[in-house]
Amino acid sequence: MTIGEAVAATAPLWVSIEGINGVGKTTAARAVTANLGARCVLLDELTDSSGAALHGRVMAALTDNGDPFLRTGHPVVETLALFALQLGKAERLAGRDLTGVNVIIEDRGVDSVAVYQAAILCAQHADSAADVVAKLVLSGFRRWRRISDATILLTGDPEECSRRFTDRIGRSLTTEDLHLLAQIDTLYRMAAADDPDRYILLDVAGMSQAQTADAVGEIVANLMDRQAANAS
Repeated sequence: MTIGEAVAATAPLWVSIEGINGVGKTTAARAVTANLGARCVLLDELTDSSGAALHGRVMAALTDNGDPFLRTGHPVVETLALFALQLGKAERLAGRDLTGVNVIIEDRGVDSVAVYQAAILCAQHADSAADVVAKLVLSGFRRWRRISDATILLTGDPEECSRRFTDRIGRSLTTEDLHLLAQIDTLYRMAAADDPDRYILLDVAGMSQAQTADAVGEIVANLMDRQAANAS
C-alpha cells in the first residue's frame, strides 16, 4: 500500500488552502481548524517545520539565507527537497489514528510546490513554459502521495497581499520578488482553470482576516456536507 492509499483508506475529506503570500490562508486554515475541533486535522505549512527532526533541518537549510521564497540558488535541489518534505508530511499523517476525523485542512500543499517552484525554475530557464513545468511537478506528486480532494485558492489585491507579507517578514520585497509573486498568482489561476473540479476560487479582496476565515469555513462545511451526502 502506498502512502496515498494508506491515508485515503481512512476517508476524511482533504482540503488544501492555497494562495500567494499575504493573502490570509494560514489565518483562515487555523481558524477553520479551531472551529471544527476534533473533527479536523491541520497540516501546517512546510515553513512552520522546525526542530531536530530531518524535516526541520531541511527547512532550516532552505530558510537559512532569509530569502522569502526559499531560494538558495539551486532551484532543482530546492524543488526536490520540498517534494520530499511534502511526502514526509503525508507519511507522518498516514501513521496517525484518524478515527473521528472528518476533514484534513492543509495549509499549502503540493500545489504550492508545483506553482512556486515552476516560477522559480523558469526564472533561470526563460525558454521553458512555467505552466507546463508546474503540471509536470504536480504529476510527479500524484504518483507518490494523495492530492487534495479540493483546493481553495484565495485570491486578492496583490498590493495588499504584498504589504501584509512584508509586514510579516519585516523586510521589503525587491522588484524581482514582486514580479515572481505576480507570476505565481498567474500560475495559480491557470492551474485552477485547468482543474475546475478540484479548485474553488475565493476572492478575498477587501475582506478582513475574520471574514476570509468565515468564507473558507463555509466552503469547507459545504464540502463536508456534500461528502456526507455522497457516502449515505
